[in-house]
Order: sequence, then C-alpha cells, then structure tokens
Amino acid sequence: MTTDQRTAFDTRFAELRERLAEIQDLTSIGAVLGWDRSTYLPEGGAAARGRQSAVLSRIRHAKATDADLGRLIDGLERDVEALEADSFEARLVRVARRDFDRATRLPSDFVARMSRHTSETYGAWTKARPANDFAAMVPRLEQTLELSRQYSAFFPEFSHPMDVFVDGSDEGMTVQKVRAVFAELREGLVPLVRAVTERPEPRTDFVGRAYDVATQLRFGESVARDYGYDFSRGRQDLTAHPFMTRFSIDDVRITTRVQENDLTDALFSTLHETGHALYEQNVDRAFEGLPLARGASAGVHESSSRLWENVVGRSRGFWARYFGPLRDTFPQQLADVSEEEMYRAVNVVRKSLIRTDADELTYNLHVILRFELELAMIEGTLEVRDLADAWHARYESDLGMRAPDDRDGVLQDVHWFGGLIGGAFHGYTLGNILSLQFWDAAVKAHPGIPGEIERGEFGALRGWLTQNVYRFGRSRAAAEVARNATGSELTVAPYLAYLRGKYGELYNLS
Repeated sequence: MTTDQRTAFDTRFAELRERLAEIQDLTSIGAVLGWDRSTYLPEGGAAARGRQSAVLSRIRHAKATDADLGRLIDGLERDVEALEADSFEARLVRVARRDFDRATRLPSDFVARMSRHTSETYGAWTKARPANDFAAMVPRLEQTLELSRQYSAFFPEFSHPMDVFVDGSDEGMTVQKVRAVFAELREGLVPLVRAVTERPEPRTDFVGRAYDVATQLRFGESVARDYGYDFSRGRQDLTAHPFMTRFSIDDVRITTRVQENDLTDALFSTLHETGHALYEQNVDRAFEGLPLARGASAGVHESSSRLWENVVGRSRGFWARYFGPLRDTFPQQLADVSEEEMYRAVNVVRKSLIRTDADELTYNLHVILRFELELAMIEGTLEVRDLADAWHARYESDLGMRAPDDRDGVLQDVHWFGGLIGGAFHGYTLGNILSLQFWDAAVKAHPGIPGEIERGEFGALRGWLTQNVYRFGRSRAAAEVARNATGSELTVAPYLAYLRGKYGELYNLS
C-alpha cells in the first residue's frame, strides 16, 4: 500500500468508524429504553415504550443497512487484504461485514414490528407472571414464534431454522454442535446428580431467615467492589429478572432482585451480573463507540458471569474471606452458623423448579430442557398453546418435579417474552463449560489465585481475564478467544472434572 493509498484508506476507514459509532449510539439509546423498561417504567408506559422502541429500531436499521455503508465496507475489505489479519482495521471491517450482511436481510418494517411486539410482550409478561396467567400470553407468544420463523426464513443458507439464532449469539455454533455438547454433558451430569441427591442434604434453615433488604444489597455491592466493578462507571438497581446492560464502556449497569427470606438470591444475582459487567468495563478503550466494544459471544460472556458467581463465589476460599463479614452484618441471624455450614449451604444440590435458583449440578439440565423446547417450537412439533403442559411434563421426566403453577413453570424466564424464540438459553451452558477452561488457564498462569481469593484479592484473576478475554471484546470470535486463552477449543472435560471433584468432596462420594 503506497502512501497515497494509505491516506485514501485512512479517510474511508474514518468514515466507517463515524458511521458505526452512530449506529452504536442508537443501539445504546435502545439499551437505555430497555433498562428503564425493566426497572422504573410505570405500568401505563408500556404501550408508548413499544412505539418508541419501534421508531428507534427503524431508524437504527436504516443506518445499519444504508447502501453507502455497504459500498464503503466493500472497498475497505479489498484494502485490508494488504494489512495484517490481526490489525484493528481488519478486525473492525470483518465485524462490520458480518453485521451489515445480517442487517440487510431484514426488512425495515419487520424490524420495527418485531421491536414493538417484543417490548409490549415484555410489559404483558410482567403482569401475567405474578397473576399466573399463561393463557393471556399465548396469543402474544404465538406471534413471537411466527416472527421468529419469519426472521429465520430471511437466512435460508442455514441448514436448521434455529441455526441463525445460535450463530447470532455464538458465531460458528450450530444446533448440531450444541446438541453434541449437551449430549456429552448430560451423560456425565445425570449419574452425578443422581448420586448426590441420594445423599443427605446439608443444613440450610438459616438461609430463609429474615434479612434486611437494604443491608443485603449493601453487602452484595461491597463484594462487587472487591471483585473490581467500578461503581463510578456503573450502578445497581432492582428488577424482576436480573440483567447487565451497557451504554458505553463508562456506563455499565447491573440489576438484581432481593428477598427478605432468602440470603443468597440477591448476593449471587449481584455476583453473576458483576461478572458480566467486569467483561464490559475492561474491553479495550480503543473500541469505545464501535461494535467491537462488547463481548465475543453469549457463551464467552456467560463464562465470566458464571466464573465470578460460582467458581469464585461458591468456593471455600471465598467463604473463608466473606463469612466473617457476613456474620458481622447479620449477627443475630447467623449466630448459630459456622463457616463450613455456610459453604455447604450455598452449594446444596437440590432438584428445583427455577433455573436462576438452581445449583451448579442441576442448572444445565434446566438449560438443556429449554433448548429442546425451543427447538420443538421452531420445528413445529410443539404448539405454543401446549407449551405449559410440555414444560411440566419435561420437568417431571428430567427432574422429577412439577411446578404447582405456570408462574414457576413456563412463565419464569423472561427470554421468550422479551425477545424472539430461538438461541435464548444455550449460551448459559456454553458459558459454564468455558468458565472452567478459563479458570484452569488462569490458575496455571498464576498459581496463587486460590490463596488470593481467601484474602479477598481478585486482581490477578481479573487481570488474567482482562489480558486474555475481556480486552478483545468482539474483535475476536469466541472460538479464537478460547483457543488463544486456553490452548483448546470448547471442551466439556474440565467442567465435568470440576463438578465431580467439588461435589464428590462435599457429598462424600467414592
């Protein structure tokens, strides 16, 4: 590339950055509306919020599919062939091409209709769940399923109609690949769950005592600060279904939920969302305002949240450090509780109805069940009107339990009621698997990490994750991130080894 060619390239690349930054700002504005919808929006505002979201989606989609943007990407693709494949410019152009190609498949009116429908459906769900009224959601969910199938039809190159959703959240993954991973995981999990649930349960009575709500929130926030979450660039609020959202690298927000009679719900929700936020707050600042400034995939993002929530937050080392301060915070409620009892209580294995409350062992069974129900709906072998019954039947066959109502059954997860149907859940389990690959690699590089956790020191672990995962944002695909950080593609073995070791010791399994 000559000097003149480089100058011309730099001019066009600057235009690309400007265009992508504008699209990203519109995306962030939409995220603000979504955050407000899930936190402070008054009930009466749901319909207007749906209209606002639809208008914004239409404007954003027009920018993201502009023909001039496509021509700009075409020219830059030819030019970046002369650059290093790992260069910032080459990686941004690659992501811009992927996003442009996906966006241009979708008609503008479809995008607006989809955005308005999902926003209004979320508002309806917030009322239907506490009322245990799945029947009210059936017509809306039928429309969601139809929109999901229409969305898939815009991408006929995928061999399975749900592949477009799976690839959209985890680039390079397919339904076939996810099924293979889940089959291997299930084969290892089922006998382990059976063996553990046949053993006596540890003491957990103290978890359900009365704990002041505001004090619980303060304690969780103190641990989030220790983890490294920067509250000057974020905040925590309450919501029905906890989530993390980002408006920029300097505005990354988390939410949680809190119950007076459950000491662990708010804490582990906070730790989970903090794991997501640490990822977003530590992306390379050079990516600010660009589509590179977010996580590589749903699975890689979940690896961070599950690592900080479970691998760290439910470890012996964590409770060696934090049980004393927690008991000092709630001296009356925890006066008769030991550190060992607390450690065992937060790791109790118990077949349960609620995915977000599930323990490490049974959690993935909840995910696999949802993934297979999604597949059945997309493939047309399960009608929405039969979904609640199918849900109960699967819980009875897979976990030996049946929810007393739909509130704790099919209505419990927001995903199908706040978005499309397809690819909504598999990333949670991919994240669990990756979390152990990243943990093992981090401890191999820094053997002192477990001891540091016992002292409430998380800099080495956070630093390794930043250096090897977080900083790359979306500039590297998930498979590349995993391979470079751990020396391996996604593999189930480390995760199963971790579960067998930890719960074998906890439940005295031979």
